Amino acid sequence: MKPKQRIKPLDALILSAILSCALPVTPAAFAAAGKAQAQAQKISSKLVTTVSSSGSDHLTEDEEVNIRVYKVANRGVVNISTASSAEEALVNPNNVGRDSFGSGSIINTDGYILTNYHVVDGFDHVRVTLYDGSVVHGAVVGVDPQTDLAIVKIDPPKGVKLTIIALGDSEKMEVGRKVLAIGNPFGLDRTLTDGIVSSVGRTMNTASGRAIKGIIQTDAAINPGNSGGPLLDSQGRMIGINTAIFSKAGQSAGIGFAIPINIAKNIIPQLITHHKVSRPEIGLDVVLLQGLRVKNVTKGSPADAAGIQGPKIVQYNLGNGFILNKAEWGDTITEIDGQKVTTIDGFFSYIESKKPDQTVTLTILRAGKTLKIPVKLTLSTAN
Repeated sequence: MKPKQRIKPLDALILSAILSCALPVTPAAFAAAGKAQAQAQKISSKLVTTVSSSGSDHLTEDEEVNIRVYKVANRGVVNISTASSAEEALVNPNNVGRDSFGSGSIINTDGYILTNYHVVDGFDHVRVTLYDGSVVHGAVVGVDPQTDLAIVKIDPPKGVKLTIIALGDSEKMEVGRKVLAIGNPFGLDRTLTDGIVSSVGRTMNTASGRAIKGIIQTDAAINPGNSGGPLLDSQGRMIGINTAIFSKAGQSAGIGFAIPINIAKNIIPQLITHHKVSRPEIGLDVVLLQGLRVKNVTKGSPADAAGIQGPKIVQYNLGNGFILNKAEWGDTITEIDGQKVTTIDGFFSYIESKKPDQTVTLTILRAGKTLKIPVKLTLSTAN
């Protein structure tokens, strides 16, 4: 007697399918199936499956700029992590549990990286992740809380060639110009966003309490982790350092701020060489009109000592107990050392390019008269 053959699961499925096909189909069911198939074909014929274009992979001009800038600058952007480690715990016990991340830009072949002070605040050592994923030790060699800038030094791995991000000219930035940001928002490395310059000449207070003038406002998406990364022009040149967002939720709301690169240009050499900044002070608060109109003169400052005047209230006695209070404008600065003043950023960048105890000559308009007033700069006492 032959043993019975067992039907395998797959054989059972095939047999079931054959038997189901052998079942009789009623005319009504056949008609319904045909109608459904006709409707499906009718719908399918209306679907658009191709798009006419001049090329199979045509890019818009804006897309081409985005791609080109990313290829030029991407490898020059790094991820900076200050996550606490065993080594850091031994060096700085107070930093244990303080985990944060940010971005930075490689600015020369010696391994110097420009970032924000608040990204590395309180740390002497950080972890730096390069474009290829390699992680290297970074030493914080210089910080400037007043401008929220810092320099980190790395020794790249053997065989790794560093990509340098070129520095642009922030004074050439105008409202409406295209800008791009590359960084590590929420730790998502190498993220590109783009937008425009929404405004220039903003004033922003840093954590140290100092007001940074000439700040660039952009609608390019800036999120936590972008801090310290570059804001680039359409040629891939860094024109700003992304530093803050205006958002109650702590994420991009279409209002981001960047420190002008022209301010950083005067800070970088001092941070690398002296590890800190010795800056001059003039003691003026100004607004941009036809020149720089003086809003306030700090008491005891070089400007105050030189006789620069801010706005004031003049009282006129009209008699019979009536007194008229009239506001009079302060001085308007039109030139500094013979150079025309056209932007707030340019004015204060020029001041910071000088050394304490040097003298600058301001050309001012006062009550319709042009005056030239020398102002001796002093060492800034701000932290």
